[in-house]
Amino acid sequence: MPAGARLNATGHAAEPGLPRALGAAVLRAQIRTQPEDFFVEEMAGFEPTGSGEHLLLTIEKRGMNTAFAAQRIAQWAGVGDVAIGYAGLKDRHAVTRQRFSVHLPKRVSPDTATLQLDGPGEALRVIDAQWHAKKLPRGALAGNRFVLVLREVQGEPAAIEARLQAIAARGLPNYFGEQRFGRGGDNVAQALAMFAGRRVRREQRTLLLSAARSELFNRVLAARVKSQCWDEPLEGEVWMLDGSRSVFGPEPWSDELAQRLGAFDIHPTGPLWGRGTLRSTGECEALEVAALDGSDAAALRAGLEAEGLKQERRALRLRPEGLQWRWLEEGSLEVGFSLPAGTYATVVLAELGDITSLGRDG
Repeated sequence: MPAGARLNATGHAAEPGLPRALGAAVLRAQIRTQPEDFFVEEMAGFEPTGSGEHLLLTIEKRGMNTAFAAQRIAQWAGVGDVAIGYAGLKDRHAVTRQRFSVHLPKRVSPDTATLQLDGPGEALRVIDAQWHAKKLPRGALAGNRFVLVLREVQGEPAAIEARLQAIAARGLPNYFGEQRFGRGGDNVAQALAMFAGRRVRREQRTLLLSAARSELFNRVLAARVKSQCWDEPLEGEVWMLDGSRSVFGPEPWSDELAQRLGAFDIHPTGPLWGRGTLRSTGECEALEVAALDGSDAAALRAGLEAEGLKQERRALRLRPEGLQWRWLEEGSLEVGFSLPAGTYATVVLAELGDITSLGRDG
C-alpha cells in the first residue's frame, strides 16, 4: 500500500497498487494459466546428516499446497501431523519442489513408491529420501529458485527486456508480497479488529501480526520509492548486510559505504514494527515517522507493541540472482531467478507490469 493510503471498509487499499521504482508498467500478461507456468524449487540450507530419526524427503508436487502434502505424508508414514516438518509454504497452483521431514523413531520407513500420486489435478513424487538428525524447522532454506511463464504478453519486447536488465543491474523494492495479506487482502483489516478486541485462533493470530508488520513496512518502502531513495542512503540510515539479518549504523556516509552499497554488500533498511525506539535517526527517522502517520497506522503500531513484538529491520532492496529470460511461442515469456528466503516472486513480476494470476493459491 502506498504511503498514506487508507483502508476502506473491506480492508483493501483505497489507492491501487504499490509504486514501481523503475518506471511505468511495460507489459500486461497472465500467469498460472496452468500449474507448470509457476515452478519453484527450494534451495537447500544444509546437507542431510545421513543418520538420525528423521526421514528427509525431497518432494515434487503439483496442484497441492504444503499443508495438504504434509497431511498425505503423515498418513503414509502412520504418524501425527506434529511429526512432519517443512521449511516453507508453497502454493497449490504450481509445480513445487521442497523438503519435508518425518519423525520415525524406529527408523523404519514405508516404501516411498506408495507415497506417489499421479492424478490429473494433483501429483506427488519423491525425488530423494535420506536420514537426518533433526526435524526440519521453518525457515531452514537458503532461498527459492523460480521459473515462471507469462502468457498473452502485451508490450514492446525491447521495453520488457530493458526493464529486466534494469532489475538485474539495480534490483527492486523488497516489498512484502500479496501472499502476506490473505485472500482479498483483508488480513490487515482483521488485524485491526483483533487489536480492537476480536478473539482469533492462535495460528490466525500469527498470520495477522505478520500482515500488520508487513503493511507498515510496505508503507515506509513505498514512501522511499516515491522519494526515489529506496536504494540510496538517507542521513541516519540503518544498514543490513546482504544475505543476513545483521544490521549496523547509523554512521556517517563514507566512500567505503558507497562502494559496499554499489556492490550489493549492504542495503538500506526499514522498520519491522514493535516495542522500542526506531534505530534510524535524522532524515531517515523523519521519513519513517511520516510514512506511518494516521489513525490506522497508529492502531497497527499500538497493537504490535501490545503483543510484545520488538523493533527489527528489513532490507529495502532486493536483487534477484541469476535473472534470465527467453521468449517462447508468440506472446509467452519465461523468466527465471533465485530469491532469498522471506522474499517474493510476485514483487519481481509487479515491477514489470500488470500481471493477472488465473490460479488461486490454497
